[in-house]
Amino acid sequence: MPSISELPIVAELENDSTAGNHKLRRRRRKRKKKKVTAEQILASRYVHEWAFGHSEPFDDSAGRVLFELHSHSKFSDGFLSPTALVERAHRNGVKVLALTDHDTMAGIPGAVEAAQKFNMRIIPGVEISAVYSPGNEPGGEEPLHILAYYGSCGPSSMCEELDDLLANIRDGRYTRAQEMLVKLGKLKMPLKWEDVVNIAGKGVAPGRVHVARAMVEAGYVENLKQAFSKYLYDGGPAYAKGTEPLANYVVQLICRSGGIATLAHPWALKSPVSVIESLKAAGLHAVEVYRSDGKLAGFSNLADTYDLLKLGGSDYHGRKADDESDLGSVYLPVLDVFKFLKLASPIWCGSTRNILRSFVEEPSAANMKKKFSFYKPDKSNCCAAKCCGKDCFDLLSSSWLSNEERQNAELENIRLKLSDTVISKVGLHLRLDGR
Repeated sequence: MPSISELPIVAELENDSTAGNHKLRRRRRKRKKKKVTAEQILASRYVHEWAFGHSEPFDDSAGRVLFELHSHSKFSDGFLSPTALVERAHRNGVKVLALTDHDTMAGIPGAVEAAQKFNMRIIPGVEISAVYSPGNEPGGEEPLHILAYYGSCGPSSMCEELDDLLANIRDGRYTRAQEMLVKLGKLKMPLKWEDVVNIAGKGVAPGRVHVARAMVEAGYVENLKQAFSKYLYDGGPAYAKGTEPLANYVVQLICRSGGIATLAHPWALKSPVSVIESLKAAGLHAVEVYRSDGKLAGFSNLADTYDLLKLGGSDYHGRKADDESDLGSVYLPVLDVFKFLKLASPIWCGSTRNILRSFVEEPSAANMKKKFSFYKPDKSNCCAAKCCGKDCFDLLSSSWLSNEERQNAELENIRLKLSDTVISKVGLHLRLDGR
């Protein structure tokens, strides 16, 4: 692995931020005109089968499955409910949506339920706030975000550490927001704490965007962009640090809990090369490279250098700003989506096995609700007063796993164990032959 100083892409990273959109659009037009390769056809069929359960012949744009891998709802700093977010994504042609709220996964069940009527797939995700610390280097610490993508059943139930981490970060947001209000007061811009909390919404930890919205409503700034650019940017006069964990630890935790760890918007970092080199050693899987204005060549080369997947998303919040990218506006080449799913599928499948293995030890309705919190059955036998454990297993595994993944000896063993049980709403599990 070359040292940072030997990497020729450092200059390219600097040029990426100033490259013209026209040049990027020309590249995209040229790419679309290229002849479809056999590799792209096979990749497209794989992606289509993963998304819909069956493959279809590739016929250029008609065979494309639109993925949106970065979005936010009202459960963090977005403006739309999970249901409204899913509906907008559907109108924009999105077939696979990752909901990646900041430091919470509370919006996932609502998104999953809303997606059922549109035949959309939801990738449960979360954008975790963290801090990169280069050790003894003075002034080198900087905040960043790590995206975690999980299988349909969510993080492994074997790792409650993730829940504790996210809860701790959210708790720190309250203290952080209060410190921001103190600083704004000293700047002759007093805000009421109740106003910020009401803007955030019930149960939502307030963040910078909620403080910014309060500033707009109070007439201190014209819009959110001005609030951030003048006062709330990292290190700004009204900025305050939270209780964010170290980025390397976050990456390792995502890996342990069955997720795919991705560095979000690396172009916003002061030292992206140092950060990526350090996080790769911790287990980082991917880096955002694609935006609505195209692929950033410097970060694409950086991903190649460190053998990372190339992903991207709109980072949609629903702010109705002219400069905000809409859901589904980021073009992800089918080969990059294919590589993402090929890496993620066995990890997600392993996490699913862990959850099902844990469930079979206590196949009750209460345990089902706990283990399968991201899945809401739609008019299934699992909604009955009593149901066969095997039927529940078939329903859940067909929703979470591909046909190939279900052909697993351990999963079949779990299925056979559940075939002898009845799951009742009062939490009992009984032998079927003893009824």
